[in-house]
Amino acid sequence: MMAKTISVTIPKNVPNHIAIIMDGNGRWAKKRGLPRLAGHRAGTENLRRVIRACVEFGVKFLTIYAFSTENWGRPTEEVEGLMHILEEVIDKEIHELKQEGVQLRHIGRLEQLNPQLREKVLRSVEITKDNDRLTLCIAWNYGGRDEIVCAIRKMIEDGVQPKDINDDMVSNYLFTAGLPDPDMVIRTSGEMRISNFLIWQASYAEWYVTNTLWPDFDREELLKAIISFSERDRRYGRLSNCNE
Repeated sequence: MMAKTISVTIPKNVPNHIAIIMDGNGRWAKKRGLPRLAGHRAGTENLRRVIRACVEFGVKFLTIYAFSTENWGRPTEEVEGLMHILEEVIDKEIHELKQEGVQLRHIGRLEQLNPQLREKVLRSVEITKDNDRLTLCIAWNYGGRDEIVCAIRKMIEDGVQPKDINDDMVSNYLFTAGLPDPDMVIRTSGEMRISNFLIWQASYAEWYVTNTLWPDFDREELLKAIISFSERDRRYGRLSNCNE
């Protein structure tokens, strides 16, 4: 039985950049008596729907939290399975993403990936670099604290003087250099944690937490999040724009 599509007008105020903590794959699989990797595969399949919906709604930047620096602590079988899924996605999807105008970017560290997979990631970034319909940033082996430590080290290596350091300079040393900060961060599965994700960039992002598990987070769920965003008054520490 096909799911019904909700007929709702897309708001005018759509976030330019959405970041998503894709949580709940394991719980999705457990509810169905499936191994955790089946949940990760379902989550990967769901990403296609969300990418298409972002293009439809006019979102220009999408950042997904795919694998954190802390995820290496998971069972070896799960980590190896996630690496295999990443390689499969690159092999199967990269040409379609290129044709659809999606630019891929990686944020995080690539050093711990095997050389063959690392080369595939870099090649995917290279062959899509001129696309501008949607920029898809994949946070793989990424951690917000690690990112800031790397930025500090690089500034020291470059001989940056303390008096010259400001917000813009720090931003330009982060993995996300050249990208706009996220306007909204979505976390699926109902968990109320930042989980070391974009802790510099998301300082003024609007947060949206849903109990929906990531493999079930479809076009309609994304639209709900965008509608919620459109109804908020973003003050950035200043007074409201509303007449109160």
